[in-house]
Amino acid sequence: MGDECCSSNTKTMLVACSGASNLGQIANQVAVELTREGVGKMFCLAAVGAHISNFLFSAQNAQNLVAIDGCPVGCAMRLLEHADVPVTAYVVVQNLGIEKSSQSRFETVELEMAKNAVKDIVNSANCLFPDKNVPCSCCG
Repeated sequence: MGDECCSSNTKTMLVACSGASNLGQIANQVAVELTREGVGKMFCLAAVGAHISNFLFSAQNAQNLVAIDGCPVGCAMRLLEHADVPVTAYVVVQNLGIEKSSQSRFETVELEMAKNAVKDIVNSANCLFPDKNVPCSCCG
C-alpha cells in the first residue's frame, strides 16, 4: 500500500454522517463536494448499516476509508465499528471549532474548514487519526 494509499484518489472511500444538525449536514456536504472534486468517493453509510452484502463487502475491503462525523456522538464511526468496517482516518466536524446547532444551515466558511481538514488527512503522508494521534491503518 505504501505512500499511494493516502494520496488523493478515488480509492479513498468517504463515509459521512448526515445528521439533523448543522454539523451532520456539513459532514455530508464535505463528502459530496470532495467526491465531485475527485478527492475520494462518497459511499452509502445507510447501506452498510443495513448490512446489504455488496456494500458491506466493499466497505470492509476498502483500501482507504475516511469516516466523517458531525459531532462527538460519532454515529458514523459507531455504525462502521458495529459492521466491522476498518476506518483509515476519522474527522469530527465539531472538533474543528464549529459550534453545533439544531438548525441544518451552515456557513460556507465552516464547510471549507471541514473540507480542508478531510483533504489534509487524505493527502497526508502521515495519515493520523486526529483525535488519537496514532497512525492510520494504511500508512502506519
